[in-house]
Amino acid sequence: MSNPRAAPLRVALIASARFPVREPFAGGLEAHTWTLAKALSERGHHVELFAAPGSDPSLGLNELPVHRPVLSNAARADVSMPDAVWMAEHHAYLRLMLDLARDGERRFDVVHNNSLHHLPVAMASALRLPVVTTLHTPPTPWLESAVQAQERCPVTFTAVSSHMAEAWHATAPGARVIRNGIDTRLWSPGPGGPYLVWSGRLVPEKGAHLAAEAARKAGWPLRMAGPVGDRQYFADRVEPLLGDGAEYVGHLSRQDLVRLVGGAAAALVTPCWDEPYGLVVAEALACGTPVCGFDRGALGEILTPECGRLAPPGDSAALADLVHETVSLDRRAARERAEHFCSLDAMAEQYTAIYEELTP
Repeated sequence: MSNPRAAPLRVALIASARFPVREPFAGGLEAHTWTLAKALSERGHHVELFAAPGSDPSLGLNELPVHRPVLSNAARADVSMPDAVWMAEHHAYLRLMLDLARDGERRFDVVHNNSLHHLPVAMASALRLPVVTTLHTPPTPWLESAVQAQERCPVTFTAVSSHMAEAWHATAPGARVIRNGIDTRLWSPGPGGPYLVWSGRLVPEKGAHLAAEAARKAGWPLRMAGPVGDRQYFADRVEPLLGDGAEYVGHLSRQDLVRLVGGAAAALVTPCWDEPYGLVVAEALACGTPVCGFDRGALGEILTPECGRLAPPGDSAALADLVHETVSLDRRAARERAEHFCSLDAMAEQYTAIYEELTP
């Protein structure tokens, strides 16, 4: 890590209200937020994390008030009444932004919105503080509306990949690309081994079933790890493919996941949507594990011919055909790609530079 800066900054880091920011992480967004908070703190900055209840208390935690507001019978009977989760998140971010509008200037130098919610963007003009928002997903109606509702949106936008910056170009044309970095001290090189690995949330858009199909066609055992985010999908599409070499090993801690990924001959990455970044790709490369994936979203930005292979989206047979090439790639080249392209140092320094640019 680089030396702490002489003038530390006070950063309010807004996280997702849906899942706690703690191990084992619910997904890449939570892992990224945890890593960023730690990296900024190690550089001497004062970080307070606003996140879901149950998040890691070592991060200077302020728990978002994620609870259902008390609504009248008339309000609950209204035909436009959203579901309880939507209302709880809306209530939490509304409370937070009103609090920051009231006394945020006294407590912080900059607000970094790392959530996917629209209110931190829509209410940014109410704050007497600079607001940075990282774009982690493709455009949504709520977020686009939040930007366009303001004649001059005061938010400074960053995007996690060139692919994301392009997707948001019409609404946030000035978004700067700051790619998600990973801690290569933790994600250390492994020896490889006699199996393939797939990691991530077990939801339809991550395509674990296609990884199982490809591994079977290629004749390789597969170990899958991650939280079951959609139990119906898991039961219908993944469980029938388990056995005969395919194994689900559960939702692992990072240390266990490092050992699993580092012990694999290659990692399969099978997005069924345009992946905004692909943190699992960076993690695999840092472990020296080459990647065989679908050419969707930002995967083509991260992988080079020296460390991975890309198949047409959704084509498990084509993916299987590339496994033999992928497992023969140089593990040192994969590690070097992670060190140069997925650097935690670079990410933290780039965010710090933006904060300093925006603060007097």
